[in-house]
Amino acid sequence: MTTPPNHSQYGEPSVDEDKLAGLLTKLDSAIDHLDQAAAFAKPGKLAPVLDTARRIMLQNGGCAAVESRTAAMEAAGVFEGSDWATPQFLLPSLTVQALQSADPNTVVIEALSELRLLPVAKEETAHSQVTSEQAHHYLSQTMALNLSLLFSAPSEADRASQGRLAMLPRQLFQHLAQRIGYEHIIDQLIEEIWRILNQRPIQVEPVKRMITQIAICQADPAIDLGSSGQGADRLVSSLFGPTQACREDPGIAVYGERLAGMDTTALQAEATGFARAMHDTGLVSPYHAVLLQHLNTDRNDHLLSEALGLSATGRDCLLCYRQLTHALIRDAILPQTAQAAYGMALMLERGVLYQPPVAPAMWRQLGLVLSEWSQARLNLAFGDEVSPQARLLEGVLCMLGLPLGVGQGNNPTCQSARALSMWAYNDPDYLLQMIAWAARDDDIIMQFEGQSISSMACLSGVATELPMDLDPVSLIVVPHLDRIYAEMGRRCIGREGDPHRWVNPEFHGWWSGRGFRINVDVASGQLTELEHFLRHFYASYHPDYNGNQPLIHPQPAGIAVTDSAARFIGWHAISILRAGLAPDGVTRIYFYNPNNDSGQNWGDGVMVSTAGHGERFGEASLPFDQFASRLYIFHHDPLERGELAQIPEEELSRVTGYIERSWGADRLPPGGLQASAGAGPPA
Repeated sequence: MTTPPNHSQYGEPSVDEDKLAGLLTKLDSAIDHLDQAAAFAKPGKLAPVLDTARRIMLQNGGCAAVESRTAAMEAAGVFEGSDWATPQFLLPSLTVQALQSADPNTVVIEALSELRLLPVAKEETAHSQVTSEQAHHYLSQTMALNLSLLFSAPSEADRASQGRLAMLPRQLFQHLAQRIGYEHIIDQLIEEIWRILNQRPIQVEPVKRMITQIAICQADPAIDLGSSGQGADRLVSSLFGPTQACREDPGIAVYGERLAGMDTTALQAEATGFARAMHDTGLVSPYHAVLLQHLNTDRNDHLLSEALGLSATGRDCLLCYRQLTHALIRDAILPQTAQAAYGMALMLERGVLYQPPVAPAMWRQLGLVLSEWSQARLNLAFGDEVSPQARLLEGVLCMLGLPLGVGQGNNPTCQSARALSMWAYNDPDYLLQMIAWAARDDDIIMQFEGQSISSMACLSGVATELPMDLDPVSLIVVPHLDRIYAEMGRRCIGREGDPHRWVNPEFHGWWSGRGFRINVDVASGQLTELEHFLRHFYASYHPDYNGNQPLIHPQPAGIAVTDSAARFIGWHAISILRAGLAPDGVTRIYFYNPNNDSGQNWGDGVMVSTAGHGERFGEASLPFDQFASRLYIFHHDPLERGELAQIPEEELSRVTGYIERSWGADRLPPGGLQASAGAGPPA
């Protein structure tokens, strides 16, 4: 089986054997002290056990080490006096909240409870209160309920409430899945994989790892999937056998030999099969890259077009820039960087090469000499199976083809991710310039109100550590953008109002509207001029009130993120892409969310959709009123004013109701929110 490289996508801690050994020694000592303590003294001895266990479980291999000690922990009294002392009564549904708790001790003791049941479920040991079948059923249900922890990066809510602790449940569930087996959650897993793939992310390694596990389950004669696993075949075949000539996963070398003996008809069938699989799933098989290299050597443009699944638009672009596309295939689309094929196909379909600066910029990218720092970063994050130049080229093609697939990873860098997405979507030659500066010169220079800002000369950015769980382009460029963004904010210190008023247009581009609206008083945090804010938002963006004027450029905006209980989590940067009627006739806002997985539950019935309501790949959407209820900042063109007076009172009341029941609950001015008829005050 041609298994994708298993490099970390979540910033997982690296294995430090000396550190792990030292922590285990410390844990063993803490367990002994707890065991020997009298009953009244045990609470005082518990903290060192939990703290050391937490630090161990954050290490790769730490969960396995802790699992072997859970029997001793339980005997020493770790669970004594708590709900976890009676595992036969534990409910899988309660693990979701426990593992998302901001209290480290709650997360750790829940993780320890799961780990103590593992050897019981595997019939490696017995437990006085729980049978093997009960333990196995409990852990299977727990994994199914916490499925996102298997391969999704922490959400904005996770990062805000848990910080680095958010990685512990993910380490735990990787270990649980390996020990218990994926076959018990395979239906839920398949559904989740398709949901993620429908958003077309650039980073697909976590999904590929899950599909690999499904393939292992299917191939293992000892695992009886029964009626489960329906829909898995398309996922598995898309990676390991999309066509007739590679359906048994023969290996790269054997497949290359088969291609050498094929005639044009057979190659046509291979090209069509690969293209169909790629566009169905958004995943690219390493065998697809082998075919493209073979066709590229023969300069067979017709079959190259077929293998990339191009329409007439993409085919014309390929033929117009024939030499460039051949060079990109040669250097970027390798078995280890096969996703570049999908990025290239969509880039050609977008026609961005027709913009005069883009093709020369791509030639520059092909010959770009990377700095030592850039090469080291790329090798550290993705390994050295291919050159750093090839890895970065893969990232460039994917970002130009999938501008809405950029994710911020487990990092507070939503502004930088939004900027990269916006440039790839709207100004690709500017993006390529940023990449060249960052990758070659280790420096980016931007202007802020006529003054130059160098990323090398800036102080620290928003992120306190260098992010590693990013796509190749973001990995190189985001640290520079993060420092520049933070420096722009520092230069706004002392100004009245929110700094985004000045930072966003300078940071993102001239197309960011110079009109600026905010509904929160910066000094007090209280809601202010809400009706005025909402009337201007409807007048600027709603097609019924702005003369049906489509949005021309993506616009930066800020939302108040809430969790599934509608509780305020924090502020978050997004891009408004368009507004329009969904198939059901409801006017929706379609937006880009850099937070890795846009399908989120924001509480009070506000469910962010990523498919089924007219979304294009990578877009999230909400009904207009629900989106307005989570908006706190937006930009607009002050010269294009809508018809403020025509917005119905009931519409405004509905939006304010959503706000009052969620993030605005403790931000209400005295007397609450009042919506008055008529236009707001003049801009």
